[in-house]
Amino acid sequence: MALFLLRGRFFKPRTDIKRAMTAVQSYCSSMALGRQRVNGVDLFYEQTGSGKHPVLLLPGALGCTRTDFGPQLKSLNKERFTVVGWDPRGYGKSRPPDRDFPPDFFERDAQDAVDLMKALGFDKFSLLGWSDGGITAMMAAAKNPDLISRMVVWGSNAFVSQQDLELYEAVRDVSRWSARMRQPMEEVYGVEVFAKTWKAWVDGIAQYAKRPEGSICMELLPLISCPTLIIHGEKDPMVPNFHPQYLLKHIKGSQLHLMPEGKHNLHLRYADEFNKLVEDFLED
Repeated sequence: MALFLLRGRFFKPRTDIKRAMTAVQSYCSSMALGRQRVNGVDLFYEQTGSGKHPVLLLPGALGCTRTDFGPQLKSLNKERFTVVGWDPRGYGKSRPPDRDFPPDFFERDAQDAVDLMKALGFDKFSLLGWSDGGITAMMAAAKNPDLISRMVVWGSNAFVSQQDLELYEAVRDVSRWSARMRQPMEEVYGVEVFAKTWKAWVDGIAQYAKRPEGSICMELLPLISCPTLIIHGEKDPMVPNFHPQYLLKHIKGSQLHLMPEGKHNLHLRYADEFNKLVEDFLED
């Protein structure tokens, strides 16, 4: 069961990472790469397009632009959008520092994300957040309503249930994963750093289960005022459907789009469909 679950929320199958990285390689000639000093850390970012609508891509757990958003950086309309991908502190190429997971790590990521976009000269922008990145996006939108134009989140949750906690614990020990499952992240982090950081992430996300109702950001959802699209893959093995339904109920005016064949990595597996859906929503 655990190895099957690795193909969902927490881990991207090698074929999907290969697809994302192939997309990255194909557009890199038109990509601006750099590091921006933000809140004491040099954050790595990639920027493409020249459109009037800036969009920030927020990756999942241990994710980075290299692994998580190749098809979006390659194919989102570059005349309509300026697309920015980033590696949160301690992830990907935003190292050092080593990643840690204090009780406010989502809040810290949200502040870093907003401050990065400000430092890059964007005073209003939209957010596309996957999994952990969706949580970060929701916090950023709730706390910065004047800065966020629109938001799309998928594979995300506002609380940790007992069911979620059991799934996290099932994948804690990466030595039990197959070599094929471990390899993509080991290529980014190295064997020892990946194992250490992954275990720390499990501890970090599990600490929310000790809060009232397991809240990560439940109390912030009513503060979100930007138009919000929630996307959910109906075959997502790691995010039960009560999570997107909760977001729909508590984010005022939000919309929910269900993808019947979608799993957790629906934006990679069904990139063309996903990109069109996002473009239409952002331009609505």
